[in-house]
Amino acid sequence: MGWMKDETGLGKCAANYVPLTPLSGLNRARDVFPDHLAVAHGPHRKTYREYHDRVTRLASALAAIGVQPGDVVSTLLPNIPAAAEAHFGVPACGAVLNSINTRLDVHTVAYILDHAEAKVLLVDTEFLPLAKAACETMEGTAPAIIEVADPAHGHPATGRHTEYETLLAGADATFAWILPEDEWESIALNYTSGTTGHPKGVVYHHRGAYLNAMGQVLSWRMVLHPVYLTIVPLFHCNGWCHTWMMPMIGGTLVCCRDITAPNIFNAIADEGVTHFGGAPIVLNMLVNAPERERRAFDHTVQVFTAGAPPAPATLARIEPMGFNVTQVYGLTEVYGPATECLWDHARWDGLQGSERAAIKARQGVAMPFNEHVTVMDETMARIPMDGETQGEIMIRGNGVMKGYLKNPDATAEAFKGGYFHSGDIAIQHPDTYVQITDRAKDIIISGGENISSVEVEGVLMHHPAVNLAAVVARPDEKWGEVPCAFVELLDGATADEAEIIAFARQGLAGFKTPKQVVFQELPKTSTGKIQKFALRKLARSL
Repeated sequence: MGWMKDETGLGKCAANYVPLTPLSGLNRARDVFPDHLAVAHGPHRKTYREYHDRVTRLASALAAIGVQPGDVVSTLLPNIPAAAEAHFGVPACGAVLNSINTRLDVHTVAYILDHAEAKVLLVDTEFLPLAKAACETMEGTAPAIIEVADPAHGHPATGRHTEYETLLAGADATFAWILPEDEWESIALNYTSGTTGHPKGVVYHHRGAYLNAMGQVLSWRMVLHPVYLTIVPLFHCNGWCHTWMMPMIGGTLVCCRDITAPNIFNAIADEGVTHFGGAPIVLNMLVNAPERERRAFDHTVQVFTAGAPPAPATLARIEPMGFNVTQVYGLTEVYGPATECLWDHARWDGLQGSERAAIKARQGVAMPFNEHVTVMDETMARIPMDGETQGEIMIRGNGVMKGYLKNPDATAEAFKGGYFHSGDIAIQHPDTYVQITDRAKDIIISGGENISSVEVEGVLMHHPAVNLAAVVARPDEKWGEVPCAFVELLDGATADEAEIIAFARQGLAGFKTPKQVVFQELPKTSTGKIQKFALRKLARSL
């Protein structure tokens, strides 16, 4: 018998096993980088010692007002320090963080608060009207509101609710963090964009959050003390886990509340930003910024972009400006980025123009924390890696969600066959690189935000003059894609474009509202199904 056959005394114990959690990164950073700048937001500048203290006070304050382990704490916050602190402070009291998209409409926010059974809601004062209206619309018990002021950026306290800084000031700075006993415990709850009706609650565990954050350090080839600009909303896949990543390498988190070209250039020039993530719309914004909005800088900024491949013209213009762009791909269900277009210098350094852009537009290969990313057909067989055959992107590994909250059927369907089914159609090249060719379920990706055509169509169909409505993506120079509605009116009814758009805006968030309405008879199959492929072709020609 080989010696490893006998493992007597080799079990897990406190000395050799600690559940993985990204919270450990901030505990370490407090000791290793105590005086290094951790968070910057205008005059708000906190070291890791101060960052850790504020997070501890937040955890203490939440526990003091009745938040118990397993409870949900929601937020309606832009990219400000409180949003970053919540990523550590909420789980440090044993609760689950639910960061809500500030661009959503009242009814969707109300649904999320109800479905999540949120106990507390941290709200930036800019979004208090949205929060109050959502709470009044809820069917269940509304969460307690804590308002977060940002006076340096024009959003002072209202005095109508307990204010965040007051809450922290009265909290216990010696509060003992409640770390997970099991790394499978939930750390965050994120909601999808509702591509098939109500949004689904995607549950993350501590293990996945830790491994995603650590794995992206490798993918981004980061060294100590990067300076990261928060362009990806912290409510979107928890900012792609980048907030949890920063303490691991003593990085500085530079908050960007309002995403504008001047704010980005100023942060790069003044704070020395080295990394940021964002949708291609951000790249277009920088490329098209007038000279008066630009600032000079003398270093290369590393950029992760996702949502849609950047246009070749954009890549050709932005890289000489000092940005190195890497395409990544993922979904809410996989903690944000799951694949990367890892650049092969030996093969591709000599490429220029459209050839270079074509490679950069690929979604690439699995990031280090995922076990396997592949493309399969409907029988769960891998497609030929010939760059032509199409299938669905499938993902397996520790970077996949626990499942959908209170929806076991949807969870089982998503995990059928032992892989997460992305719903995205792709080819796979001979070098294993994945490339999306189409989007399942007619999802429109506008400025990095997913829009359900089904949801928009459902709103349009409530207009008294509308017989049928179909919504598809129309290419847009600024946003990448925008919703374009094709409407078939009832016999004898009348309506114009402005009326339809105004009607849609009453029931949808602004970014989901159609930007163009075309009135015509909709093309249909013999069984009455609307031929969206024909409408997509028509939309591209508008």
